[in-house]
Amino acid sequence: MKTDTVFKKAFNRTLDFMVQGEIEDPLPSENELRRRLGVSRTTIRKVLKELVCRDIVSTARSRAEDRQIQPADYFPDVETMSRNLHVEQQFMEWMLRGDTRPGTLINELDLARQFGVATSGIREFLIRFSRFGLLEKRPNSGWIFEGFTEDFALELFEIRMMFELRSARLFARQPDQSPLWAKLDALKRAHLDLLSEIEHRFHDFSSLDNRFHRLVNEASPNRFIDDFYDIITFIFHYHYQWNKRDEKQRNHAALVEHLAYIDALLSHDLSRVEVAAGAHLSSAKETLLRSLVPAAA
Repeated sequence: MKTDTVFKKAFNRTLDFMVQGEIEDPLPSENELRRRLGVSRTTIRKVLKELVCRDIVSTARSRAEDRQIQPADYFPDVETMSRNLHVEQQFMEWMLRGDTRPGTLINELDLARQFGVATSGIREFLIRFSRFGLLEKRPNSGWIFEGFTEDFALELFEIRMMFELRSARLFARQPDQSPLWAKLDALKRAHLDLLSEIEHRFHDFSSLDNRFHRLVNEASPNRFIDDFYDIITFIFHYHYQWNKRDEKQRNHAALVEHLAYIDALLSHDLSRVEVAAGAHLSSAKETLLRSLVPAAA
């Protein structure tokens, strides 16, 4: 499946550099751009061509007069997603929509067909998650989902709290020209749209929840946090929704908490951010622990 994610990510990063004043006018040489972005000359040439097509720069590589970079100039996040992240999100949605429970058998070939990706991509994803003890390999491309314990969930929550509060503080300190603010504004609108249609769209909260918390963590890029966040996503953004009790009410409450959290970030007030983030994460913890209790027959 050809996605051009490398080019699109490089293009978005170039826009970020321009917004933040880290790329001068006129633009530097192809070699210098290659060094900054860590991509091939072919990719850089595609980026430059796209900048010209969108009238952001001229053929002379100078910034177009009075042309401000807008959020709409960026490729959407879904189009810059790596193969691993694409598989992860497809898998999470499959688990959620299928109401998957501990003991569920998982077949690599079936998932590869459903997700439109190579079997190797599915296998890599499942192997990566198996190290946490949530999946067990079976013969003939099969796996079994084991579920997890309360102790596992509590240990994971402790790590999530440390990671996200650190990221939330750094997010609030971002300069006004940071592209993170435009992304946060767009996510706020998406939250308000979902809130207005919560009666029939409450299942859509899981993907919005994932997008929001990943955006918060963009303020503190760290390869180890990014890797560990895969498992955090799996547990906190999906597992508790397998318990269908009061799902609409829970998602409505979480949406309201997200909006308070977003407004706190937009205020740049660190104390307000810590209160809003702490309140939302505490609610997420309680919801997760309740989900581990089987529903009464």
